[in-house]
Amino acid sequence: MSGHTLIDLPELTRLLRECAGEEEGVDLDGDVLDTAFMELGYDSLALLQVIGCIQRDHGIELDEDAVAEAETPRALLDVINSAARDAEKLAA
Repeated sequence: MSGHTLIDLPELTRLLRECAGEEEGVDLDGDVLDTAFMELGYDSLALLQVIGCIQRDHGIELDEDAVAEAETPRALLDVINSAARDAEKLAA
């Protein structure tokens, strides 16, 4: 599949809300790029749900080990967008 779209923070926070819910009292619209997922109320199971949505909706295959090591939205975006760029190169 070509035309993989890079994901930005607003798209990631939308997916977090839709696929895993939102913790009461947590403002995902604030400066959360470097906030640990645990502080945002997301555990590894919630992130797996989000990853499933990303793979389904965006057609991006993600390395589970790399995802597991991503502790912040910035780190997860790096993993996702790196995979999207790699997939784009393979499709070219």
